[in-house]
Amino acid sequence: MNIIDWIVLFGTLIFIVGYGVWKTRGQKNIDSYLRGGNDTKWWTIGLSIMATQASAITFLSTPGQAYTDGMRFIQFYFGLPLAMIIISVFFLPIYYRLKVYTAYEYLETRFDLKTRMLAALIFLVQRGLAAGITIYAPAIILSSLLGWRLGYTTTIIGVLVIIYTVSGGTKAVTQTQKQQMAVMMGGMITAGILVILSLPPNVGFADAMHVAGKMGKLNVVNFEFDLSDRYNFWSGMTGAVFLFLSYFGTDQSQVQRYLSGKSLSESRLGLMMNGLLKVPMQFIILFIGAMVFVFYQFNQPPVFFNDTIKTEMRSSENASQFQNVEKEYEEVFEEKRKALDELVVAIQSDKEAAIDQSAEKLNSLQAKSDGVRNEAKEIIASTLPDAETNDKDYIFMNFVMNNLPIGIVGLLFAVIFSAAMSSTSSELNALGSTTTIDFYKRKVKQNLSDHQYLQSSKLFTLIWGIIAIIFASYLSLFENLIQAVNLIGSLFYPIVLGIFIVAFFVKSVKANAVFTGAIISQIIIGIVHYLNINDAAGIFTMGFLWYNAFGCLLVVAISYLLQHTLPTKK
Repeated sequence: MNIIDWIVLFGTLIFIVGYGVWKTRGQKNIDSYLRGGNDTKWWTIGLSIMATQASAITFLSTPGQAYTDGMRFIQFYFGLPLAMIIISVFFLPIYYRLKVYTAYEYLETRFDLKTRMLAALIFLVQRGLAAGITIYAPAIILSSLLGWRLGYTTTIIGVLVIIYTVSGGTKAVTQTQKQQMAVMMGGMITAGILVILSLPPNVGFADAMHVAGKMGKLNVVNFEFDLSDRYNFWSGMTGAVFLFLSYFGTDQSQVQRYLSGKSLSESRLGLMMNGLLKVPMQFIILFIGAMVFVFYQFNQPPVFFNDTIKTEMRSSENASQFQNVEKEYEEVFEEKRKALDELVVAIQSDKEAAIDQSAEKLNSLQAKSDGVRNEAKEIIASTLPDAETNDKDYIFMNFVMNNLPIGIVGLLFAVIFSAAMSSTSSELNALGSTTTIDFYKRKVKQNLSDHQYLQSSKLFTLIWGIIAIIFASYLSLFENLIQAVNLIGSLFYPIVLGIFIVAFFVKSVKANAVFTGAIISQIIIGIVHYLNINDAAGIFTMGFLWYNAFGCLLVVAISYLLQHTLPTKK
């Protein structure tokens, strides 16, 4: 990167960290540290909620998702507004009435201590894993792109977050997320505009849209019901709704964001702001990925987007074989470019028959191009067994580094770092809070002073930050980063949500039944996932988003049945 890019990158990061520490200096009590003094306005709550969910994974993986699979991932968010309404009506009033620090305090009031601690423990395990991935995911990409060691990158992200999160608690997280959201969305929108401006002079925005549509990248809605399909309208309005209910309604990293509101109304407005703006935000990011795809139809893309691995391959024992595949890929691109020019002419002439004919030829060549790319990945896998051959998460930043002007490159790297920091700070803040309130204060030290609990919360936040950095240093890359986070959530979230659903709506079920039902359901979800990933014959298939509805309903059903069969009714 150019020196200007480095100045933009580190200038942005230092400003955000410094602002967070300065703005929240002088925290003196546990209430201010954990609930931010209950003076947060609705629009700040909304931005904080969005920034917590919009991790670096969102900005790295989502454009690559659209590039390879089209925009159908947007359907995952269709159920978000419905989930926000349900949480605002049923969850929020209870949290405010009980004046809880964490969502799990309510479960002791409704059931008993062991149920509260079970839910809190599941959260700590799930969110602790996610915190490591939140750091690791961008770190492995950034370290490759910037030429840094992975350990250095994870440490830089982790330490920057720890500084202001430990210092200022919830208020520091909320205040910095306003700046981070401005950087993130400002940078992405700028990149999107530049992608479109980088197209050939004879290709307008409408032409680019036609090309993307004809090549299957604007596949926004699919109404076909298929349990094995991760992303369609029905999974978005069922499984994803359950995931959002559990994430925004029971995950402390989100609950803590809106418990800092000035009033119940302010928190509700913040949630609804998230429900209304999150879908357009994801649409924009996916659309940018689709436009990057169109850009690479007019400009030669690399056969593999991770330049570090590509460089290793060129000096490996299979270098000539890899170079032959690269040459074949370039030849297919030249054929494809001719077909693309024909399609553009047909589009501009508005000749439907010619458009369909050119589109069919172009898609056939695209399939051939994808086949050559897969062949390159196979050569990489056989030559470098430890190398990650899935390069989806490198697509967008590879485009940024090779095609955007000086200064903008630094800004886009700042976007990724800011996103990583915003999500990680919320997670560490919530992990420290839950450890302090649900375990340390409730079971270990019950009679300490307010100042002592404040110091304990800071210490636990620091410890979780160190654990996340260590965990991030030893992770291996999943198939796709954004899917990895959603998978982890889908394995654990439904159980906690099921407990809360029973607490809110099934008044006849008591503590022992729901506790046992939750444990049995967690085991069943684990078995279901094991069968899914080891079912070579394809007989047992269920997209992991469906785990959320299945697991939640399982907790409710098993708890209800146990309540009416157990000898004790406690």
